[in-house]
Amino acid sequence: MSTPFADLQALDEQASRSPAFRHWRDGYGVVRHLVETQEQVLALADALVNAGLQPDRDSVFEQLAALDRLNSAGLWLVAHMTYANRVRMDGSALTAQDFKARPEGHTGGALNMVPAYAGYLALNNLTGRTRSWLMGQGHCVAAIEALNALLGNQHPEQAQRYGNDEAGLSRLLQDFYSYRQRGDGSTEAPLGSHVNAHTAGGILEGGYLGFAELQYAHMPLPGEGLVAFLSDGAAEEQRGSDWMPRWWRSEDCGAALPVMIANGRRIEQRTELGTRAGLDGFVRHLRHSGFDPIRFDGRDPAAFVCALFEMETRLAGYASEQAQGRRDYPVPIPYGIAETPKGYGFQGAGQNRAHNLPLPDNPRLDNRSRELFNSAASDLWVAPEELAEACRQLTRHHQQQRPLERDHALATRAPETPQIPALASVSDACSPMAAIDHFFPALVQANPQLRPRVGNPDELASNQLSGVLAALKHRVTEPENDRESVHGAIITALNEEAVVSACLANKAGLNLVASYEAFCVKMLGAVRQELIFARHQAEAGRPAQWLGFPVVATSHTWENGKNEQSHQDTTFCEALLGEMSDTLRLLFPADYNSTLALLPEIYRARGRLSCLVVPKRQRPCLFDAEEAAQLARQGAILVAEDHSAGEPVLLVANGAYQLTEMIRASERLRDTGTPFRLVYVQEPARFRQPRDAREAAVCLSEFELERLCPARLRQRVLMTHMRPEVFRGHLWRLCPDAGRSRVLGYINQGGTLDVDGMLFANRCSWAHALMACAELLGRPASTWLEPGELAAVRGDGDPAVLAP
Repeated sequence: MSTPFADLQALDEQASRSPAFRHWRDGYGVVRHLVETQEQVLALADALVNAGLQPDRDSVFEQLAALDRLNSAGLWLVAHMTYANRVRMDGSALTAQDFKARPEGHTGGALNMVPAYAGYLALNNLTGRTRSWLMGQGHCVAAIEALNALLGNQHPEQAQRYGNDEAGLSRLLQDFYSYRQRGDGSTEAPLGSHVNAHTAGGILEGGYLGFAELQYAHMPLPGEGLVAFLSDGAAEEQRGSDWMPRWWRSEDCGAALPVMIANGRRIEQRTELGTRAGLDGFVRHLRHSGFDPIRFDGRDPAAFVCALFEMETRLAGYASEQAQGRRDYPVPIPYGIAETPKGYGFQGAGQNRAHNLPLPDNPRLDNRSRELFNSAASDLWVAPEELAEACRQLTRHHQQQRPLERDHALATRAPETPQIPALASVSDACSPMAAIDHFFPALVQANPQLRPRVGNPDELASNQLSGVLAALKHRVTEPENDRESVHGAIITALNEEAVVSACLANKAGLNLVASYEAFCVKMLGAVRQELIFARHQAEAGRPAQWLGFPVVATSHTWENGKNEQSHQDTTFCEALLGEMSDTLRLLFPADYNSTLALLPEIYRARGRLSCLVVPKRQRPCLFDAEEAAQLARQGAILVAEDHSAGEPVLLVANGAYQLTEMIRASERLRDTGTPFRLVYVQEPARFRQPRDAREAAVCLSEFELERLCPARLRQRVLMTHMRPEVFRGHLWRLCPDAGRSRVLGYINQGGTLDVDGMLFANRCSWAHALMACAELLGRPASTWLEPGELAAVRGDGDPAVLAP
């Protein structure tokens, strides 16, 4: 931003001509405006007036003066949220009994976020445009909740509870970290320690640092704006946050404005950016990575307004230059760095204790701490009449005909339901991944209005997604072949967290993530954070409306023996089996048709992710189109049955290779006249005992369970893709009598082996299933196994005799 007023004398002259400028320039509370900020504000005022966004410069100065007062009140309220049970709107000192017995809060970071969020709100007001916001450091939520309460930017459940009068704000304090519960165990207050579904405009919890940094560039659509508040600690946490210029394109991305709160401290020590050398080095790193860093005073809310406006202006200019052919991608991404001491505005600023509880002791019990609190609070207090006028000036949504920040574009994302392409089933053996490879490009082609993203750590073609690659292409800045494009939709980086975040962020469109099963574990934190937030939104009565999509775990444990045991890991699907089934579907399609039948409903779903564990190798076609559709609807299907005389055994398979082995075992049973019933479980979580009413809606009833797995079939052999203990524990309804059931699965054995070798090493071959049948039925295994086969199972023979 240009600064025509180059010295203090010029600023003094401006102040003498404009009482409104002088009023703002005098500062308020703990805010003092640096000369650089004053110059920037004058330039900002000119820009807003010239653009027709404000009637005159004094109007800008008046709103910025109101911003100072809102900022001061926000700091005052955040400090009270940590320590006090009540506010005194008249500014009088609190007594010992006014303080909490157990103070709690992430006070320092929240104090730093007050001028940041207040500046964002003021920019929206000055320009008449509601941008979206995102906060990576979700533990700083007190700043958001405090300012939202003061301005009335709230969801109904908070508006009813937290008015901006003394009673409402005191209730806010009392609810913050109250730990009170309802009878069903849920929290009583619509308030949390982090951003949650009750936080007006909140879209990401921010409890797991680093994911906001990976997501923000992929969030806004063209014409939209997003301010992403980031932490300096997260810059150390997560690789990939410096790749955003690689992905941003004005043709399919809106203006994304990252702002780091550089307060220099994590919980108990300085960050690397807390030193001058560290911060200077970070600025050089940003420039090298394609960013355009802008450093400013993070203590001053007006500095945030100026920096955000400048960042938006620069980004629009860079995009215009690119469109005119005067600049190539990647264009520089403006990156704000708000320099401030941690906890500025209150006692203990800049010290380690500022992170949590900045006072030396609890002011309820300690006189000195109480004096410090009251002294600091008095510096921040704003008279109610003055505060009300400031809030009025900064909430002109109705006059400007724009939504509240509660209802910004990303918070109300609801893309239209996609048109689903009709693809034919197959009858010949092929890779089940081919179903996804055929379906997703057709889905994208049928829905050009929905922005596509593919998250790809590596090897799309190897994972049998060559059609996806040909149609959508890797996004790069310098294409070297026809599988790459500057405008490609495939986000490729050898970083699972970065690529899954690109799709989790693209809530306006169609998404697909595919990776080796073993390496999907690195996605778990990002996926789980999304699942939790979506479920909380549903519980709050505002279910997420983004379109579902699959995270495909392929090249999986049973077919990846050639890459040693590091590539053989079922942890990802096991962990997801523990998540709530109404927000995540865990699916094990066994062939092309069963994979294809799942995809339409996956992409029609709202606010629900799916994990598909899919073989990439060629598999026989086991289900026709009708059977595949039935399997998709009910989660399991009867595969085969024999009604011969005698005690029957129930065989249950889960996983493509496991089904093949159980089919082979059932054939031996049939050949010997042994009655059996073989059921394939494609969606295991539907067989669990539901943990609440929401989950019960997607789990099988007792009647449905009995129809598939009759209780009279007491002897049961189950074979799963996962570890047997995990399967048995979650799905005990399938094997209610431990003494009459055997569960086979991955038992952490592996190495450089083929599929048959993996099955044998983990005692999951068809012959091992028959050995389990023998144990349960009290019959010799030789009933079904030849001598050489029996010797192999017992460890005395050649495993190769068991191969098909």
